[in-house]
Amino acid sequence: MKYQPLSAELYIRNRQKLAQKLAKDSVAIFNSNDIMPTNADGTMRFRQNNDLFYLCGIDQEETILLIAPDCPNPAWREVLFLRETNEHIAVWEGHKYTKEEAEAASGIKNIHWLSDFDQIFNSVMALSGRVYLNTNEHLRAGVVVETRDARFIKSCKERFPLHEYERLAPIMHELRGVKEQAEIDQLQIACDITEKGFRRILKFVKPGVTEFEIEAEYLHEFVRNRSKGFAYEPIIASGANACVLHYIENSRPCHDGDLLLMDVGAEYGNYNADMTRTIPVNGKFIERQKAVYDAVLRVQREAMNILRPGTNIQDYHKEVGLIMQSELIGLGLIDQTDVKNQDPKWPAYKKYFMHGTSHHLGLDVHDVGTMHGPITPGMVFTVEPGIYIPAENLGVRLENNIVINENGYFDLMRNIPIEAEEIESIMNS
Repeated sequence: MKYQPLSAELYIRNRQKLAQKLAKDSVAIFNSNDIMPTNADGTMRFRQNNDLFYLCGIDQEETILLIAPDCPNPAWREVLFLRETNEHIAVWEGHKYTKEEAEAASGIKNIHWLSDFDQIFNSVMALSGRVYLNTNEHLRAGVVVETRDARFIKSCKERFPLHEYERLAPIMHELRGVKEQAEIDQLQIACDITEKGFRRILKFVKPGVTEFEIEAEYLHEFVRNRSKGFAYEPIIASGANACVLHYIENSRPCHDGDLLLMDVGAEYGNYNADMTRTIPVNGKFIERQKAVYDAVLRVQREAMNILRPGTNIQDYHKEVGLIMQSELIGLGLIDQTDVKNQDPKWPAYKKYFMHGTSHHLGLDVHDVGTMHGPITPGMVFTVEPGIYIPAENLGVRLENNIVINENGYFDLMRNIPIEAEEIESIMNS
């Protein structure tokens, strides 16, 4: 693998935290993701199920993790099942985990091939009254493809209809929402790689370059620093394209006088950075562009200071909206009459800032975690306000990634240029 894996100690602690949340005499099952097809005999690159990866660190297809903390047989309390390799697989696909390698990576002592799963699972089920099964319950998930977890749920309930069934997702959201220091360290590496890409771009961008050339420069820098590539489809949006929130075509030339909005992040070890920067194509902000840019930067910095332990995320978003409202009035985009006559369900500021300010970040770019409970130390958030003015072909968004600590926050992107003057200086040096 390209990346440096984390210590098995992390996964041992994560499994211990899960075990404490499970009911007595229960078993929990996690399945790896499928390798998804494209066309003909093509496949997409494999991406591990993040819940399974969080608990064992195994980055390989056809993997099953069984956790039964109260099982009378100690050998069945933690069992990892792997795809058994052979000479054919070694020649066509390459190396797969040996049992010894999987134990070293995960800290799980009981490693079996998948062919042993049914026998061991049947025995554990006979000793368990409750079964925890995994599903994708992200608030924004649009699940249209049947996963290995979904297929397993069907087969398990058919074979064992009289057991009690529980959801793993709420537990995993709670656990994964608060990061261990080792996870934060991986996120920092992803952010540092992202910084290298951005600094490369500041030296590359000039009038006439295309959005896809900029995308290629990022990808080159990311991969050469041991990233698999982009953490998500990159947004390289010049001029009016910056007003399309999820613009990913990245096909047009960048013109003199335009701003260039880039929402990109590197992946490292399955952890993700999520950065947005907006720069002048010609290396110099004009007065109006800088006024909008500085307004967004002020909102971002005030928003960071609000994200503290105990804050409710929904209340936080409302407070940031009021800060943005003040900035938009200052820019002449809305006035007090607009505010007075606004629909409370869609405030006046939403015309120019229509998305949320923050989301959890980690193994998923839009990571799981509470969006209604209080913020706690160890959570990692993006902070990404923006102002979009289609009538002026002008869009500005700025995004950093921060870790919540006891007294405030730690900015994982503290070294990435963000002040307008610094960006201009680097672009023109």
